[in-house]
Amino acid sequence: MTLPKPPYPPKPPYPHRWAVLAVVLAAEVMDLLDATITGVAAPAIVADLGGGRETAQWLQAGYTLPFAVLLITAGRLGDRYGRRRLFLLGASGFTLASALCAAAPGPAWLVAARAAQGAAGALLLPQGFGIVKETFEGPELARAFGLFGPVMGLCAVAGPVLGGLLTGADLLGTGWRMVFLVNLPLGVAALAGAACWIPRGAPDRGLRLDVPSMLLAGAACGALVYPLVQGRELGWPLWSLLLAAAGPLGFWLLARLQRRRPFPLVAPALLSNRGYTSGIAVAVAFFAAFTGLMLVLSLFFQGPLGLSPEGAGYAVAPLVLGIAATAGPAGALAARHGRVVIQAGIALTAVGLGVLAVTADGAADGWRLLPGTAVTGLGMGLVIPPLFDVILAEVAEDQVGSASGVLNAVQQLANAVGVALLVTVWSALTDRGHGPASALGGTALATAALLAVALLLSSRLPRTARA
Repeated sequence: MTLPKPPYPPKPPYPHRWAVLAVVLAAEVMDLLDATITGVAAPAIVADLGGGRETAQWLQAGYTLPFAVLLITAGRLGDRYGRRRLFLLGASGFTLASALCAAAPGPAWLVAARAAQGAAGALLLPQGFGIVKETFEGPELARAFGLFGPVMGLCAVAGPVLGGLLTGADLLGTGWRMVFLVNLPLGVAALAGAACWIPRGAPDRGLRLDVPSMLLAGAACGALVYPLVQGRELGWPLWSLLLAAAGPLGFWLLARLQRRRPFPLVAPALLSNRGYTSGIAVAVAFFAAFTGLMLVLSLFFQGPLGLSPEGAGYAVAPLVLGIAATAGPAGALAARHGRVVIQAGIALTAVGLGVLAVTADGAADGWRLLPGTAVTGLGMGLVIPPLFDVILAEVAEDQVGSASGVLNAVQQLANAVGVALLVTVWSALTDRGHGPASALGGTALATAALLAVALLLSSRLPRTARA
């Protein structure tokens, strides 16, 4: 018996699909590296352009705040106006902003250019996932998406080391400016490849954007981070404390507003999902601890210890290598044991921070800190790869895209909050007469306190990871 032929032949695969994937991954590398690459370069930038520790904080916060605010809606902008168009706009904007960063004559220029980078990166990043989904089908789609995890993880852990190497190498006399100039060939290649190979999609002209929610989200982010960065410099006036309190209130109002909007920024059903909302809180505490600690370590290595940027990059390498060592098996372990792996990773990270706090007092070089940073990295490696899979475990299939976008935005906001909070803690300790090493130990304990909150909240995460 012969089966009847289908009325329409199957759609042939897009011939340039692997070239499209290469273009998207190049753009992802460019975007994600800049979230971490400036951490080790920050002291050299401040020494050259002027400004204090708040300038180093704004180098991170200036990038992550616009990134976080725009990221949630950027996917919808791609649906509304075409992903290819938004990809080209984001890649060109990011490349231009990188050139402006490299040419910065002063700190204000550089922070403004970093903000432009963050905004362009937010437009760019979500389009890649949608473009790949449109270009690949069947088993090849899974293979294509399977490459995102290693690439994104490598960027996260390699950024600080690469930043130190590029700054210390002083290629062509560029110094720290090379951490931004390195984006230019990547950006040009991504633009040329996108123009040649990314297909034109059909935009959804009926889609509407939730502009009021977007503005409220931006105001809440700014209200939370600005006083944390500038409060110490200004002497903590009353308005700065009130503004910091207004940030969480703004996020609460944003959550309430979503149930009344015709095209909400965040699907209201997500806000009723206990596992997901608990996961957001865990992600905020964990990533704030991770990013804030990295900048404090960089400031300590290049300030009191007097290491070069290249030396500071090597000094944080034990933490980076620790992450790399456990990140590989973490996904498979979480598939079998679920949230227990994340809880074990958070606990191990806290132990590493305790070791760091004990060994920091009196440290005269980076070698004494090696055990603490290595154990901290091993713990973080168990958390980073499976965290989103566990948080998304109980999210409905049609809400995964929106939920993932919110999580990525939350991660960027946590990066800004962590940098602002932990550098403020370290600066406050040094202002009160603590030596730099003692202040680093106190900051490590404050970081461990953030992780204790994450560990407490992790009991409300889904028990298993999403397939």
